[in-house]
Amino acid sequence: MALTVRRRVTASVAAAAFVAGGAAGFGLTQPGTPAYAQALPKTPIEAPEHPPGSFANVVDKVKPGVVAVKVKLDSGLDDDDDGPGGPNMQQVPPQLREFFRRFGQGGPGGRGMPQRGGVGSGFIISADGYVVTNNHVVDHAKTVQVTLDDGRTLDAKVIGKDPKTDIALLKITESGSYPYVQFGKGAPRVGDWVLAIGNPFGLGGTVTAGIVSARGRDIGAGPYDDFLQIDAPINKGNSGGPTFNVNGEVVGVNTAIASPSGGSVGLGFAIPAETVQTVVDQLRTDGKVVRGYLGVQVQPVTKDIADGLGLDKAKGALVNDAESGTPAAKAGLKPGDVIESVNGVPIDNARDLSRLIAGLKPGTEVKLAYRRGGKSDIATVELGTLPGDGKVVSRGDDAPSGQVRLGLSLAPASEVGLGDEGVAVMDVDPTGPAAARGISQGDVILDVGGTSVAKPSDVQAQIRAAESSGRKAVLMRVKGARGQTRFVAVALNKEG
Repeated sequence: MALTVRRRVTASVAAAAFVAGGAAGFGLTQPGTPAYAQALPKTPIEAPEHPPGSFANVVDKVKPGVVAVKVKLDSGLDDDDDGPGGPNMQQVPPQLREFFRRFGQGGPGGRGMPQRGGVGSGFIISADGYVVTNNHVVDHAKTVQVTLDDGRTLDAKVIGKDPKTDIALLKITESGSYPYVQFGKGAPRVGDWVLAIGNPFGLGGTVTAGIVSARGRDIGAGPYDDFLQIDAPINKGNSGGPTFNVNGEVVGVNTAIASPSGGSVGLGFAIPAETVQTVVDQLRTDGKVVRGYLGVQVQPVTKDIADGLGLDKAKGALVNDAESGTPAAKAGLKPGDVIESVNGVPIDNARDLSRLIAGLKPGTEVKLAYRRGGKSDIATVELGTLPGDGKVVSRGDDAPSGQVRLGLSLAPASEVGLGDEGVAVMDVDPTGPAAARGISQGDVILDVGGTSVAKPSDVQAQIRAAESSGRKAVLMRVKGARGQTRFVAVALNKEG
């Protein structure tokens, strides 16, 4: 490898000399002055460190902590169907399905996998057998098993899942002391070497290498997108597997790829370790994630907006509205305010604000630095609980036997700034009957069965009434994100 590097460097230097000499020969530069001299910095750039000659020592260290995650899904899902309307693609969150449609039907790095009896990837984070993987790997799984690097296959149970970040926490049920890996203490830089270990296409223990290509990627998967982009090859079955730095520390969890063919083309996305740790801590303690809530609608500050507000830089989150009764409104925030930092952490854009607030627990007191009318001020805000957290209507595994399951997470529209009437759709189970009829996050259900609804319990009541009358479907009037209204008939499926 070192020889290859030296050859490339030598060739580059020779080419530069050739171009410089030719330019000087035509009188384009002063005699004796290289053509590129003016572009050189005053202080020479130090040569970068050579890449490691081998990753074998790192692999030997961390590979025992990486597992294959095998699941058996709910009955009724067909195997080997990754088509646009197939159940495997239907497991993908709606926003990600649109992302993959734009970039090709390759699907995610394991999204749509595992099929019934398929595999994903994961990694052990403690000696007593806690395992991190993707939510979409184990979502709707009837049974879960993990296969260790030594070949043992053990039963595991799902401790908690967080669809918004696509993280799930498992626990190996058999007691014992297991090899585990650790999270990195700092974020990787663009250009850092990384290793991905997982089970692409069910081929366990596969190791690939590459670099961090970019940070902070927003691929439209959800409100808290902050992906690492890596070019270490990952494919179907790598989902939930770890991305390591050269010290053997986990810096990300592989979750998606963009591909026109279904195979790796060097566009892989991993959830940063910092996000994973925050989610896992809550799942381990409470079995769920509850997020902080500010109660503002915000938008990015463009250059034109910055000029109009007299700001030096186009940074911050512009407040469109501070809903009445929310923590933001109680603290005195108003439309037109530009939030510039939270507890001293700079806010570059609206997405930064959403991620930072969501990463804090309800009840946390924060100091918001903002500008209003050209003047700076600070507001002290006690965060509330994000509406919709825990307000799930017949969602997935939580539906009791015999209960109708729509696959929706709901909250009163008035509590989340989506109008004064109806019930807002906060989250959608992509395999549920509501998603199959086109209901998506951000829609507002105005009435069910001809009766107006204002809170999740109203929806439940009308569903029960429709069920009691012997109907096989319930008619809903739904307002879309752009204000259009339509009727939707949703099948009344039961959990057996």
